[in-house]
Amino acid sequence: MKDLMGLMSKAKEMQQKMADMQTEMETLTAEGSAGGGVVTVTMSGKGQLNAIKIDPSVFADHDAEVLEDLIIAAHADAKGKVEAIMAEKTKEMTAGLPIPPGMKLPF
Repeated sequence: MKDLMGLMSKAKEMQQKMADMQTEMETLTAEGSAGGGVVTVTMSGKGQLNAIKIDPSVFADHDAEVLEDLIIAAHADAKGKVEAIMAEKTKEMTAGLPIPPGMKLPF
């Protein structure tokens, strides 16, 4: 019975940590870039694209496909950074808990 109470306590603690992490995700931002910085995007921890900055030199070529590819690449860069930050925070949050390897938390 003592183990069950300890497990319930850990579950409540984990639930609070997850709620705190969800709140933190809303304020987290990451910046991704492509083309040596000619395209930069800013993304929230929830995956929302907040800003795009494009160097005017990209427009000189009049090549829309290149610009489209740069925006996609910058978005992927920002998304990867957000995912890395969240993975690290999740790892810190779950330290010491008996979670099976490969199990993803609902973020």
